[in-house]
Order: sequence, then structure tokens, then C-alpha cells
Amino acid sequence: MNQPYLSFLLLLGFVALNAALLIGLSHLLAPHKPTPLKDSPYESGMPPLGNARERFSVKFYLVAMLFIIFDIETVFLIPWGTIYFGGGGVGGPSTGFLLVEMLVFMVILAVGYVYVWKRGAFEWN
Repeated sequence: MNQPYLSFLLLLGFVALNAALLIGLSHLLAPHKPTPLKDSPYESGMPPLGNARERFSVKFYLVAMLFIIFDIETVFLIPWGTIYFGGGGVGGPSTGFLLVEMLVFMVILAVGYVYVWKRGAFEWN
């Protein structure tokens, strides 16, 4: 077996064994004294209102997906900025290509942003 794979497999085995050991020990050693107060759901110190199985508005999911999209945008912008402003190194992509690539990415995001804006996703009534 190749040497780099051996060290990775040893680390993977150690992590899996350690995770199983810690979960097993916490299950065995944790105090188990259930009470009605401990079994009730915690809602920021307030008693829960209504059923937890109620249907949510579609706008809730739309806002959640927008949040994820703009998080992914940030994840793509940070390495791009590092490469673009750091020079890219020898054999790296040219700065012109990187600029066009990011402009296309930003235009696609802007079109999506305008679309959800026109659909009224940002109105809270």
C-alpha cells in the first residue's frame, strides 16, 4: 500500500474509533432521570405555542434559499479575490479571464436577485 494512503487510513480509523468511543461512553455514563420538564421542548424560555407540525409559508423557504445562495456567493468570491489580487502565480489563470468569469457569475446572481425582488420575496406583510 502507498505510504500517503496508509497515514490517511490510520487517521480515519482513529477518528471513527474515537467518535464511536465518545458516543458510547456518553450514552453509558450520562445520568438518565427523565422528568416531564426535561422532556418538554425548550422555546427560549417561553411555553411552545401551537403545533410543531404546522405548515410554513413558501416565503420562509424562499428566504432560506436566498440566504444559502448569497452564502455560496461569498464562498466563491473569497478564493477568487485571493487569486485575482494575489497574481495567480506561474501557470495560473490570467487576470482577464478571472475578471470575465466573475462578471458572468455576478450577472447571473443579479438576474436571480432582480427576479425574486420582482416576485415580492422581500416584502414582509
